[in-house]
Amino acid sequence: MSIFTHESMTNHHAPIHHASGLLNQVGETLHVWWERYERRRELSQWTDRDLHDIGVSRSDVAFETEKPFWRA
Repeated sequence: MSIFTHESMTNHHAPIHHASGLLNQVGETLHVWWERYERRRELSQWTDRDLHDIGVSRSDVAFETEKPFWRA
């Protein structure tokens, strides 16, 4: 007969799973922020013709590219 209950054995690993989930969330957030930064940087390099073709003005680009990377 074991002195360990199923609950005590499964809860032993809970902090590891929590830390892993937290690391995944941090990784996903950093990825989103990097993608946002890259898209805005690329948009800032588009020509006036490119922007006209998609119906975006230079002031629209300025508004978007001036946002910090963490803001959607």
